[in-house]
Amino acid sequence: MSPMCQYSARDGFANDWHLVHYGTRAAGGTGLIIVEATAVWPEGRITPGDMGLWSDDHIPGLRRVADFIQQLGSVAGIQLGHAGRKASCALPGEGGKQLDLKNGGWETVAPSAIPFSPGERPPVVADNVCLERIINGFREAATRALKAGFRVAEIHSAHGYLLHEFLSPLSNIRTDEYGGSFENRTRLLLQVTEAVRSVWPEELPLLVRISSTDWTEGGWSPDESARLAPLLQQAGADLIDCSSGGSVHSAKIPAGPGYQVPFAEMIKKTGILAGAVGMITEAQQAEEIVSEDRADLVLIGRELLRNPYFPLQAAGELNTRTEWPVQYIRAKQ
Repeated sequence: MSPMCQYSARDGFANDWHLVHYGTRAAGGTGLIIVEATAVWPEGRITPGDMGLWSDDHIPGLRRVADFIQQLGSVAGIQLGHAGRKASCALPGEGGKQLDLKNGGWETVAPSAIPFSPGERPPVVADNVCLERIINGFREAATRALKAGFRVAEIHSAHGYLLHEFLSPLSNIRTDEYGGSFENRTRLLLQVTEAVRSVWPEELPLLVRISSTDWTEGGWSPDESARLAPLLQQAGADLIDCSSGGSVHSAKIPAGPGYQVPFAEMIKKTGILAGAVGMITEAQQAEEIVSEDRADLVLIGRELLRNPYFPLQAAGELNTRTEWPVQYIRAKQ
């Protein structure tokens, strides 16, 4: 299961909604459940309803979720992120617009003082002290995730959030060691990956989600993603989760069934494992992506929101034996 924000936390704490939501997908047969984007700092939240791991106080609630996922036979993963200039927004159900500083909002940080959408408050430019704090935040959050019982960690460097903002020339116009050249724009992500790997055990998978393209001329490109892949592998990543977009509010994205799978194919050819995402909604579709060696892993998001028992149903369609929860055996056909 791809990380899918629930916007249901308060002060970053997991609650009963998260326990039931993720537990249901585990009961439905999902092999790996990656818990939603979890902020490494309070100001890194997209909304006030985001999950957090910036404090040890967050560990017990997330441990409850991770333990329950794994009691039901799934593997518990978690995505660690910082929203950068796309932080400080209202909940989607309340419009999702940037929050005013006098109405629950906070100052955002980014590589450059360029707002995501016209009319928004420009972010504060992150200086080296801020960047060191962010790197440490990822490292410390990964340590807490391990204590909470998670077995897979994913670094969020996609969808226009902070680490992706540094990658893209459209959001990063710095002239220091974190801007300009490809080497400089990728520096922060590689430092974060190395920091997380330094505390994340070698035997446990470390994933990195990237936006393989900005879908906009002059932005982050598929060729740059292919160049980045072996560098991430050297920094300690085991698999790249290949998404796209999110950096430009007006980008025209040709969405359709499996439209992002070619990015996974491209990344896989560089020698690192690759995950495919994006409008994958049918069992046979997912099976073909893996059996045809187009990706090593398929991550499903919206379909699992619509149908938490999709994996059990998919196994039936593909004539594959899978274990059902004993409580549901009467419904197995």
